Amino acid sequence: MRLPLFACFAAVAALSLTPAQAQRRELTPEQRVERLERQLRQVQRQVFPKGQPADTAGVIDEPAATLTQANQLSNRLDSIEQQMAQLIRASEENGNRLATMEAELARLRADQDSRLRALETRGAGDSATGADTPATDEPATSADPEPADARPQVSRPKVETTRNQPAVATASTTRPARPTDANFEAAGEEAYDQGYQLWLNGRYDQAITALRAMASSFPGHRRVSWANNLTGRDLLDKGQPRAAAEALLANYRANPKGERAPDSLFYLGQALTKLGQASQACKAYAELEEVYGSTMRSQLRQELPAARAAAKCG
Repeated sequence: MRLPLFACFAAVAALSLTPAQAQRRELTPEQRVERLERQLRQVQRQVFPKGQPADTAGVIDEPAATLTQANQLSNRLDSIEQQMAQLIRASEENGNRLATMEAELARLRADQDSRLRALETRGAGDSATGADTPATDEPATSADPEPADARPQVSRPKVETTRNQPAVATASTTRPARPTDANFEAAGEEAYDQGYQLWLNGRYDQAITALRAMASSFPGHRRVSWANNLTGRDLLDKGQPRAAAEALLANYRANPKGERAPDSLFYLGQALTKLGQASQACKAYAELEEVYGSTMRSQLRQELPAARAAAKCG
């Protein structure tokens, strides 16, 4: 009687223990990790009175850089790389443009030398035969004439002309002169005035020849800046904005303190506008205001806003 009763109690005890053992065996990894963390915190509280290990190993919990800082640094590096690429591209473009201008200037110098030699030969032939070769008359089409003060007031010697047209390049425009010569100033004024009169009458090719001859024959003369500037305007009126831009830029760079250097910058902007290079034209106008400011002529100051508007400058 006692044996069956003991067996019943043993069976009940086995059934009550089985779920607990099964529950311990079925702990998930997360539960096991949590249990280990609780045990580790208990050990830390006993070993470290302040609740955390002392900072003796030189290791901190904060990361070296946050994700935001890393993204900002990456964005800055991308921006620097883009700027470097733009600078390299602009440098290459400027180098190509400079090489093109140098080649064109060399061609213009060679052309100028050949024209000067032709004028000298023609002048020598005219002196020998006593004949004056008339020049073809072209209609004046300039809508923006040189201001009244551009024409020098000098006493002009008598020069034989045909049909009341200005004479083309006399000996004073082709003979090299020196600043120490007695008639240096007067001869230079006369040479410039001849080119100016040709430009006024729309005889652009002959005006360019006379003005370039004046600039090369009277180095150091104050009218050289005027002659080179008027040469660029001649080319612009003739419908050659690229050649005009090169001549005007060369005059500004060669003598930025010349009397017509600001004018060259202004008309350089107009030539670039006609070439479809509005951004470069705006840079020329900005440099004009920055370098010369209130010292530029009143006429340029009045025309500058309209020129900037035509180039759509901001």
